[in-house]
Amino acid sequence: MLAILASIPIILTVVLMVGFNWPAKRVMPVAWIVAVILAALKWGVSFQWLAGATIFGGLSAFNILIIVFGAILLMNTLKNSGAIKAINKTFYGISPDRRVQAIIIAFLFGAFIEGAAGFGTPAALAGPLMVGLGFPPLAAAMLALVGNSTPVSFGAVGTPILGGVSSILGSPDIVAKIEAAGFTGPTFLHNVGIWAAIPHAIMGAFLPLIIVMMMTKLFGEKKSFKEAFEVAPFAIFAGLAFVVPYIFIAFVFGPELPSLASGLIAIGVVVTAAKNGFLQPKTTWDFANKSKWDSSWLGATEVAAADEKETKEISSFLAWLPYILVSVILVVTRIPAIGLKQILTSPTFTIFWKGILGTKLNYSLQYLYLPGTVAFILVSILTIFMHKMDKDVVKQTWKTSFKQVIPAAIALSFAIAMVQVMLTSGNNATGEVGMMVALSNVTADIFQGIWPMFAPFIGILGAFMSGSNTTSNILFAGFQFGVADQIGMSRLIIVGLQVVGGAAGNMICVHNVVAACTTVGVLGKEGRVIRTNMIPCVIYALVAGIIAYISMSIFVPGLF
Repeated sequence: MLAILASIPIILTVVLMVGFNWPAKRVMPVAWIVAVILAALKWGVSFQWLAGATIFGGLSAFNILIIVFGAILLMNTLKNSGAIKAINKTFYGISPDRRVQAIIIAFLFGAFIEGAAGFGTPAALAGPLMVGLGFPPLAAAMLALVGNSTPVSFGAVGTPILGGVSSILGSPDIVAKIEAAGFTGPTFLHNVGIWAAIPHAIMGAFLPLIIVMMMTKLFGEKKSFKEAFEVAPFAIFAGLAFVVPYIFIAFVFGPELPSLASGLIAIGVVVTAAKNGFLQPKTTWDFANKSKWDSSWLGATEVAAADEKETKEISSFLAWLPYILVSVILVVTRIPAIGLKQILTSPTFTIFWKGILGTKLNYSLQYLYLPGTVAFILVSILTIFMHKMDKDVVKQTWKTSFKQVIPAAIALSFAIAMVQVMLTSGNNATGEVGMMVALSNVTADIFQGIWPMFAPFIGILGAFMSGSNTTSNILFAGFQFGVADQIGMSRLIIVGLQVVGGAAGNMICVHNVVAACTTVGVLGKEGRVIRTNMIPCVIYALVAGIIAYISMSIFVPGLF
């Protein structure tokens, strides 16, 4: 009964968004209200904790909104400066084929940004870039989100594992079992990374093809998979160019650099190959004329753009320079060895609120470390001078960007507040376990016989609700370890599946979907995006589960 009640906010969110196509800005306040009522009446959570969790959720959303605003601002600045026209020519120079462009931008460019920054940044960058190149906004949002899956488990230089899974090392019982098996904490995390990388790599090799199949079937004039298979050799080549170094780096160096380094390597290899005609399709594929596009592919308001006649001609180098600067800034501020990360995340540059309203909740804002500030907003300001933009155009760009981020603020604030209410509901007067724990316990009892097939879906659930592979791992890595321990299955592989599921969940998680839809101008279409992306997400999880089952049964039956 407890688990059924705990599931109501989640089920309500899914039903209203996917079944009734409600926008997130309407759904999430309702789901939050329901979670608060349940927590107060059934769990006996005090007003202090309910208010504290809600405030903490709103503040956490503010951190995310800085990233979203920065991405919108950078995109609008580049469109209004004329840079997008020049970038368009750059990609057309690589290949005029939209299938090739989608592979390079949605998958490879997104993977590099994920490796450096994480936290939904890739979809917020890759989506608008594709819109600027002529992709339908709805297609750009969907494809960018699907592409932002394989690299996620090693995003932000390994944060989902080093910051998420590592939370279980706070349990003396788990540490004792790990050490008894001959592992230290760091070597255990390294091996979890390996067993996340293996299923990821299998799917990652085919993900570019899946992206193209979605594009030609849903947004092509002929609505056909056949047009996707024409580019299959190049798509699989691009996938392998990413996953081969990805696996190697995960095995040899650990979880910090598989996505970041592999993204850089793959971009260099694949772009060079495309320019030289390697494995290129015989015919060039494009969308139908914009006049034939379905109206649902477009938003009520398009992402801000100046009239093309009014924008100046900019060289390819200057057009790309803002993205280069963003990439360099993200890299040098994320690699600890350089030293900037320690400075930017120090207490000097951090805003704290410890013990919100007397609870144990602690909020922090590392305002110079967020990709939205020093990377996006700073580069947007620098672009004004680099591209010699007119003062009135700049003013309009900033004004429009603020307007675009307001609807997302509502959805994100209430989404995170709802999650926090559920997570903190264990702090109650009844002695009951929290809402999330109650739900997870019953789910495990039901599915433990086929747990490897179901484990990734727990990761997806965590990511769907929290918007973060890292948070999903914090929530469920210990739980997954415990279930594996109880049923006699490999702890490394099951926790690895949690990490994989949390990454796959990025395709459909509310936070990322809202961010992607906002930056391409189709806010309000979140339900359709989630409904469509659910298919590759489920396939991803099932394939990962099958790989895990085979590995435990045949290849590494005695693995810890």
